[in-house]
Amino acid sequence: MLIVVCSLKGSPGVTTLTTALGARWPSGETPILIEADPAGGDMMARFRLPDTPGLVSLAAAARGRASSDPTLLAQHAQLLPGGLRVVLGPVGAEQARAALSVLASGPASPLRRAADQPGTTIIADCGRVDPESPAFPIIRNADAMLLVARPHDDELAHVALKLQAAQRWSRKPCFVLVGEGYSTDEVSQALGIPVMGRVPHDPKGAAVLTGQSKGRHNPAKSALGRAAARLALTAYAQWHATNATTNGARPPHQGPAVMSEHRLPGMAVQPLSLPTRNGATP
Repeated sequence: MLIVVCSLKGSPGVTTLTTALGARWPSGETPILIEADPAGGDMMARFRLPDTPGLVSLAAAARGRASSDPTLLAQHAQLLPGGLRVVLGPVGAEQARAALSVLASGPASPLRRAADQPGTTIIADCGRVDPESPAFPIIRNADAMLLVARPHDDELAHVALKLQAAQRWSRKPCFVLVGEGYSTDEVSQALGIPVMGRVPHDPKGAAVLTGQSKGRHNPAKSALGRAAARLALTAYAQWHATNATTNGARPPHQGPAVMSEHRLPGMAVQPLSLPTRNGATP
């Protein structure tokens, strides 16, 4: 299974959500995270990890004979302090874009080959995305796309204007809210779309999930950990349920109709008009 996490505006916590999903993924599968953000990765500096192996070394290997090896992606992963496997993106945008131009295209992509292996889940952080992004082919090839936004006027306005285009990027788009702001029902009604899930802004919980926090802490007890677990379980259960209905025979690189009840309906692009609170326009 290949899941991409991305945003249409700003930095609403895509990397945090990606790592939280990986840390709380249902037992039975150990996911591999990949920093596929064309603007460059954050985890290398954040966790003081070496620059190789990672996205750049993976791209170099993908040019050679080993490109057809489904374990290639795992060979270029490192471990975060909490035990998560991650293919680190370079800090520089130029290096990141060059590596992605090699890795992102076609059904022969190392990401797609790895994701097609039984018991393997790849979760890709694609950052802020648009059709010109070198990570865009990864989204088109994914089994599910999680669009992340904070429930604030500025971000939701951009989502409303770009929503129709985003529906064409993936057959399985899902909407996730991060942090406080408008309620889930308000956002769903204003945009005319269902919201798959909501996760809190929880820096302490994020530190626990990635192994940064010192001392004894239970990831399952943090607000972020609980919310990420619910979201991960929904994605996992729906993908496997869909596969079961097709007797496990999924057409290569097409993906199941995962999360179909969350598919975004057609809607006219129009200025966002969010509900008022107590008679006052927000």
